[in-house]
Amino acid sequence: MQRTVFVTGASAGIGYASAELFLERGYKVYAGARRSERMASLRDKGAEIFPLDVADEASLRAAAARILDKEGGLDILVNNAGYGAHGAIEDVPLDEARRQFEVNVFAPARLVQLFLPAMRARRSGRIINISSIAGRVSLPAAGWYHGSKHALEAWSDALRLEVKPFGVKVVLIEPGPIKTEWDDTALVNLRKYSGAGLYAPMIDRMTEKFRSGYRESAPGPEVVAAAIVKAAEAPSPAPRYIVPFKASLMTAALRLLPDRVSDFLLDRLLNPRQ
Repeated sequence: MQRTVFVTGASAGIGYASAELFLERGYKVYAGARRSERMASLRDKGAEIFPLDVADEASLRAAAARILDKEGGLDILVNNAGYGAHGAIEDVPLDEARRQFEVNVFAPARLVQLFLPAMRARRSGRIINISSIAGRVSLPAAGWYHGSKHALEAWSDALRLEVKPFGVKVVLIEPGPIKTEWDDTALVNLRKYSGAGLYAPMIDRMTEKFRSGYRESAPGPEVVAAAIVKAAEAPSPAPRYIVPFKASLMTAALRLLPDRVSDFLLDRLLNPRQ
């Protein structure tokens, strides 16, 4: 039987590349995003597309009902939709911080609640949550984003153990810098919330690092899409997949260093002494 997959945030970047690769491999693909007009080419390739606002309960319920009514269940849920509410913790309004967690944590949780009963009834299913290496380390001027990804990681670890007896597998994908539109939003928020004032010098340096890391040397979203499909098809998937390989090296190095040492290195990188 043709397997079904639902990809959120599929209008660009990792979500689009993943939906496209699933189509190439013969899956029945449901793709949702706020900018549904940007998924027209996915529709032309065979995907069923529809508008989806993951911060809206009615939109989430409508998406789940649409898929469950047509398919009777879902084989693979790819929780990809997300964004970065970047800026100094002091500067980012709490309403924006709450929205960060609503999109990056509570939306995936709600979709799992909506689809899990059908997966459990079939005693099969796969939940793939798109996290980030930001879920393993933290950087200044991104505390709310990192906090949301740390939360997604901890929540996914608990969920993985809860649903294992029912034949449902939970996998985290942890991308490093990837050449997508994601960093555009992060940079806009950096400037919007902390582009002036006490944190401005650090924000200038972070902007430079973002542009070089995400635009000049980063691989495209296809490498993450390949990891997502691998996680979907592996008989016994790993709990986590870090991509690309150099991101795993960077994460391992930061985690092995004592906190004082990693703090010192990051401080010198972002606040160099004159």
